[in-house]
Amino acid sequence: MTIRRRHASESLMAAVVWSTAVFVTLILLWLIGDLVWQGGGQVNWAFLTTTPEKAGVEGGIFPILVSTGLILMVCMAVATPLGLGTAILLTEFSGQAGPLGRAVRLSLDILAGVPSIVFGLFGNALFSKRLGLGFSILSGGLTLACMVLPILIRSVQEGLQAVPQDYRRSAAALGLSRTATLGTLIVPAAMPGIVVGLLLGTGRAIAETAALIFTSGYVDRMPSSLLDSGRSLSIHIYDLATNIAGGEPHAYATALVLMGTLILINAGVSWLAYRFRQSRLQVT
Repeated sequence: MTIRRRHASESLMAAVVWSTAVFVTLILLWLIGDLVWQGGGQVNWAFLTTTPEKAGVEGGIFPILVSTGLILMVCMAVATPLGLGTAILLTEFSGQAGPLGRAVRLSLDILAGVPSIVFGLFGNALFSKRLGLGFSILSGGLTLACMVLPILIRSVQEGLQAVPQDYRRSAAALGLSRTATLGTLIVPAAMPGIVVGLLLGTGRAIAETAALIFTSGYVDRMPSSLLDSGRSLSIHIYDLATNIAGGEPHAYATALVLMGTLILINAGVSWLAYRFRQSRLQVT
């Protein structure tokens, strides 16, 4: 291939990459702009701090926000340690090329593609009925934890595998234990992959609807405990948009709040991960 043809190929590839990036960015801006246009006028302090009235057509979404936060808290409190521990065990302490490693990876990939409504039926059968938790925030959070675990584990695995083997060899040459190597070198270096896994898991959990209909329920009152039923933001949007006449303005406003919450969570997790990585590297 001549130098001119190679330069033309690289220019074409750069143009495709930049066009794709601009297209994706425009879709995001269009989505946010449409939500702001349709629902921005409804979002104010009273909307965020009052209870729904007339099936959500009037009033606010404060109990919905509390229920969503509790469901997300249960989900990530269960999924994060299990996901990180499983990914570290599979990547650092067991063979990747063996039959067991391949079987686990295949199982995780299949689970990651299972429709959320199937997880909803599973959570309803196991947590709501078998364990007697009923339609509750705890049932919903545990079901979402099962749903985001495969995504979290595979993302963290990819991040750990991207860390150069020289890090591990250098640590072993210095006499560091595998635990110390993980805490001081591997985990900080893999932090971008871990953050991606946490953000993907959080995004799927906070926007989930089908799985929560069968587990956390539809009730829009303020929950009194984790065993009480609660309605998430996504279910509130679905109900207003499909079942309630005149509910579209508040559906758009709730969707705008959901998008804003997701952006804030992404920014917060990214900042915390950056600070953690910097502090660990300084200690090292």
